[in-house]
Amino acid sequence: MTSSLSPRASILLLVLAAAIVAAPMALKIDGQFLGTDDAGSKAIEDSHPGYVRWTHPFWEPPSKEIEATIFALEAAIGAGVLGYVIGRRHGSRRRDDADR
Repeated sequence: MTSSLSPRASILLLVLAAAIVAAPMALKIDGQFLGTDDAGSKAIEDSHPGYVRWTHPFWEPPSKEIEATIFALEAAIGAGVLGYVIGRRHGSRRRDDADR
């Protein structure tokens, strides 16, 4: 399989990707970055002030950094499994084509 992008277009895309990654680090944005769990809990508390949670986590991470690290590890494992499955399917299809 050959690439249809010219070397100039490839370099431009790499520079654009690097700019997208670097922009949040370069810009000074103040604010709280809460997850959807926090936003959902806050919305429930605002709409139903007397609501009592009926579930509780069995373990609370000691800090938000550890929680983010565990989430990133979970995402990496999921991406690895997905990549493995896609690679196996692609390889088996290639073997089937070679057998014909």
